[in-house]
Amino acid sequence: QVQLVESGGGLVQAGGSLRLSCAASGRTFSSYAMSWFRQAPGKEREFVAAISRSGGSTYYADSVKGRFTISRDNAKNTVYLQMNSLKPEDTAVYYCAAKTQYDTRWAAPLLYDYWGQGTQVTVSS
Repeated sequence: QVQLVESGGGLVQAGGSLRLSCAASGRTFSSYAMSWFRQAPGKEREFVAAISRSGGSTYYADSVKGRFTISRDNAKNTVYLQMNSLKPEDTAVYYCAAKTQYDTRWAAPLLYDYWGQGTQVTVSS
């Protein structure tokens, strides 16, 4: 069992930056591929970014490519999402998720085994 706890959300003006963190319990963090998803009111949960177990490979949704950076520190059992040049359309609840099986379908929420509770990000115009 893995517990994921997100932090770092908040209110920021358009063009600003935030850094989200997701701390994982347990000693097997490095065995999980990790991703960030987000869900805006009235919309489906959407994929944002993913990172492989070792951190050597990363993947991004087109909407955030070049603005967001996902990283992980396996020694600290933590995955990060650095968000720059934020836009009002980035407003959402952001969730981290962990996946045990090797599968490159990063954007499929059903393939993830564990989810955090989410952290709110609000970008004002």
